[in-house]
Amino acid sequence: MSRPYVEPRARDVRSAPAFLWWLVRCQSARVTAAVILGTLWMAGITLPPYLIARAVDDGLRAHDRGALLGWVSLLLLLGIAIAVTAVLRHRTLTRVRMDGAFRTVHAVISRSTRLGAALPASVSVGEVVTIGIMDVLTISSSLTFVGPGLGAVVAYLIVAGLLLSISPFLAFVILLGAPVVAVAVGPPLGRLGRASTDYRFKQSLVTADMVDIIEGLRVLNGIGGKERYAARFHRSSQRLRTEGYRVGAVSSWIPAIATGLPVLFLAVVTWLGARMTAEGSLTVGELVAVYGYVAVLVTPVNQLIEDGANLAQSVVASRRVIALWEIPEAAHSVSAAGSGSTAPVGPADLYDPESGVLLPAGRFTAVVGAGAAAVLDRFGRLAPSEVTWGDRPLSAVDLQEVRTRIVVADNEADIFPGTLREILRGRGADDDVDDADDADDADDADDADIARALHTAVAQDVVDALPEGLSTTIGAQARDLSGGQRQRIRLARALLAEPDVLLAVEPTSAVDAHTELAIAVRLKAARAGRTTVVASTSPVLLTEADQVVFLVGNRMHDRGSHQELMARQPAYRELVARTEGEAEDEAAAPVRAGGEVTT
Repeated sequence: MSRPYVEPRARDVRSAPAFLWWLVRCQSARVTAAVILGTLWMAGITLPPYLIARAVDDGLRAHDRGALLGWVSLLLLLGIAIAVTAVLRHRTLTRVRMDGAFRTVHAVISRSTRLGAALPASVSVGEVVTIGIMDVLTISSSLTFVGPGLGAVVAYLIVAGLLLSISPFLAFVILLGAPVVAVAVGPPLGRLGRASTDYRFKQSLVTADMVDIIEGLRVLNGIGGKERYAARFHRSSQRLRTEGYRVGAVSSWIPAIATGLPVLFLAVVTWLGARMTAEGSLTVGELVAVYGYVAVLVTPVNQLIEDGANLAQSVVASRRVIALWEIPEAAHSVSAAGSGSTAPVGPADLYDPESGVLLPAGRFTAVVGAGAAAVLDRFGRLAPSEVTWGDRPLSAVDLQEVRTRIVVADNEADIFPGTLREILRGRGADDDVDDADDADDADDADDADIARALHTAVAQDVVDALPEGLSTTIGAQARDLSGGQRQRIRLARALLAEPDVLLAVEPTSAVDAHTELAIAVRLKAARAGRTTVVASTSPVLLTEADQVVFLVGNRMHDRGSHQELMARQPAYRELVARTEGEAEDEAAAPVRAGGEVTT
């Protein structure tokens, strides 16, 4: 039975190297095993040249069959030991990589959850997707340095020590190779880090464009914007390709150096060894050993250079991960859950000092302006604010009570997989009543409430079009529904919660004018006596509102009825007239289905 994942200690996000070191410290026992196995494997591959040299000198040259058989037997046993160690090393390093990957994913998801509404305001969807796929892979791959990387250093020192017993001069040449390799590979590694940083940034932008296009493809087809977005994606992907060529040009030098320099040393040391053998300073067996030692060095030197390149790129990836901790947490996070004060007993006004917007209790209010969505986030306690609810600060009210009585409905709200009935209820099948009779009664009562919410959201046609109605299984984010259908289902779900305060952000942006009018009229009637707020520039919604708040520069500039603001505010009139013109263009579109713009 698998044990639940438990975070062993607080994450170290002070810097990219600190985060990588934290991933190592979290699995210290496994890393220790990887170091031991990696060192044994690297050390093991340095010993065959020594055994071969002994077999040549003590067996072949001395015509001693017993010595020859003994050294060959040791070589065979060493080969078996190296093979077993290699298998164990590979398995351990795989676990190290997987642990680092899952721990990084857990950290990203945990942080994203705590950030809540602050995340999409600071980081694009493409950035999060790239972190979750590319950065996690890069970071986890770099953790293998703890095994073969340290083992390569040990192997290098062992070879130098063995050569020292044969020829101090050759040992000096080998030891001189380390700083030469470092000097040669240092500049390309530095350039790789800088190029990877630029590439990584452009990659997140292209991914964001791709996500936007996929999510809005149906709407783009309907309004004829597909070609424009495709052209933008083409331009950004071409820039990314150019940056990728730059990264590839830099990184191509690293394997060239990793392969070329050891071969160059092999040639130099072999030539020197051959000269010393001809002069009688070395035996034939020692010459074979020298050649073998230098040939073996190709592996650890190559490993060190490869690990250096991986670490350079993992530092870039780690910086993108820990950047999430530089974003201030939203007010709805666990650390800002309020002091547990109770909310007002009955309907109460909401006031936002930052914008000067007052929401009278029980009224239908529309907020118009560039900062409208941010104002609703503050009223919904999705962002830090000094909002008051009646006579008390909203931030001091128990968070659970705020979530129950104040609901923010926006077009990015998650839709988890399940039947449409479960999605609208806002709970899963596990929350249903166990008793069959009670469950049937509960379903009947729920279905009656659901029908009313669907009627208000003008979404009954969505249910009618599904093969099993409310019992139809809907996938994650309801991607099997169109954009307009998802929007109306989200609105129906928010209405079904029957909150004291409903805050809706652009609730009719993906529907046609006729459906929008029906939603506006039904929404006002269904929410009579309860506080309802919409952030929208739709003339249809604005006409139905009891009061309209007009924002300029994120502050309330004026308020009144839609007709009053149209008469006395030219800027408001221009903004609404532009929206109305767009709606008229949409109404003239030749193809329409299901209450929304489609292809």
